[in-house]
Amino acid sequence: MKQYKIALIKGDGIGPEVINEAKKVLETLTEKQDLSFEFNEYLMGGCAYEKYQNPLPEETIEGCLKADAVLFGAIGGNKWDNLPRELRPESGLLKLRKKLEVFANIRPAMVFDELIEASTLKSEVISGVDLVVVRELIGGIYFGEPKGREKDKAYNTMIYTVDEIKRIAKVGFELARTRRKKLCSVDKANVLDVSALWREVVIEVAKEYPDVELTHQYVDNASMQLILNPKQFDIILTSNLFGDILSDEASMLTGSIGLLPSSSIGEKAALYEPIHGSAPDIAGLGIANPIATILSASMMLKNTLKETLAADKIQKAISKVLKEGYRTKDIASFGAKEICSTSKMGTLIAEYVKREE
Repeated sequence: MKQYKIALIKGDGIGPEVINEAKKVLETLTEKQDLSFEFNEYLMGGCAYEKYQNPLPEETIEGCLKADAVLFGAIGGNKWDNLPRELRPESGLLKLRKKLEVFANIRPAMVFDELIEASTLKSEVISGVDLVVVRELIGGIYFGEPKGREKDKAYNTMIYTVDEIKRIAKVGFELARTRRKKLCSVDKANVLDVSALWREVVIEVAKEYPDVELTHQYVDNASMQLILNPKQFDIILTSNLFGDILSDEASMLTGSIGLLPSSSIGEKAALYEPIHGSAPDIAGLGIANPIATILSASMMLKNTLKETLAADKIQKAISKVLKEGYRTKDIASFGAKEICSTSKMGTLIAEYVKREE
């Protein structure tokens, strides 16, 4: 029997609720597949600050590096917003990404047929949408130096090296090869020197992938095209700042941010998480949608653990649950037969996984 070490970071807000449901579904797989999981929990975010006065304890970093993969919920909340920036939950997450060297953030945006009416866009615009944003995660303006704030000004530096651009571009092109072989690189090369370099390097890397169609868009046009004609996209490759914005925009094509997973990968670690935040306003109410986190677990099985059959069982189970009309509150207006709690949605998906042959 294969055994995998999974580091669990539940975090803050609804993080513990959705992680518990993903864990429930993964544990169900041990009854059906020849595999098992060793789960180890670690603190990060506001909960870590409350215990250690540190949003990212060293123990968490070490535990994540020893694990086969990391499954993460969400961090943050209003109660920590007034802390010094280095002590805020978000700083812990940025530091963890840097320590794990997870440089590539992969965010799929796909539309479930059962929820096509949940989107604010017309069904003919979004039907069949299946795209992935590949975002560089540990460089660019979020990490560039110098940065700071003085009495009457503040500044950040957007900086990329050729090697940083090459490695994220390769991830994008390799992923495109497994899909529809189309990659759109998004930049602001008409204004920014760093984007001009980005475009030059991506064009150079593209020579290694003659089977992949490469196009370019400026970020302002890409943001418009995502709403106007999202089906034109397969892989969107872009920098940290632009990817942060575009991936959240792409997520809303589906109708709910509670439906979409993501992964952050590097050469020595892989971190999987839902793209929604900690949603402190609904924490503890049992109404959060756990599907994005459960799909993140499915991505973990497929992409890092190479357990494709197990991953497919989860995805099929989610589709069947939705097809039968089970909904959490965020998607309750669209074909709901029954409105489920967070826990019941996780239980239903786990039960359907058991039925999958």
